Amino acid sequence: MRILGLDVGDRTIGVAISDPLGFTAQGITTIRRKSLQYDLDELKKICDEYSVEVILLGLPKNMNGTIGPQGEKVLEFCEKLKEFLGLPIEMWDERLTTVAATRAMLEADMSRAKRKKIVDKMAATYILQGYLDRISK
Repeated sequence: MRILGLDVGDRTIGVAISDPLGFTAQGITTIRRKSLQYDLDELKKICDEYSVEVILLGLPKNMNGTIGPQGEKVLEFCEKLKEFLGLPIEMWDERLTTVAATRAMLEADMSRAKRKKIVDKMAATYILQGYLDRISK
C-alpha cells in the first residue's frame, strides 16, 4: 500500500511517498503552488502514477496543541483534496518537522539555496516516516 505524505504551505507543497510495503518514506518533489486547481491536478497525477491508497497531511499545530491560522488553511485544503481525489486522508502532527529537516541539512553542510529548494520535500519525508514508524509498531 502506497501512502503519500504532504507538507502543505502557502507557496509550496512538499511531497513524499512510501515504498510499497510501507516501511520507508522518500521525498519525490516540491510543488510550486499556482492555484487550487493546479495543486489538485498535480497531486492527482502523482497519486495515479504511484497508485496511492492513503494521503497523509502534516497538520501544523501551535506548540500548545491548538490549531492556528496555518492549520486552518491545511484543514480547508484537506477537505478540497478529499473531495477531488476521493481517497482517505489522515492528519499527522507536524510540529518541528521543518525544524528537524533544516537541522539535518545544516549538519550536512548544505548551502542555503539548496536547503530552500528541498526543505518542504524533506519535511514531507519526516512527516511520512514518523507515521510509518508509528503504524509499524
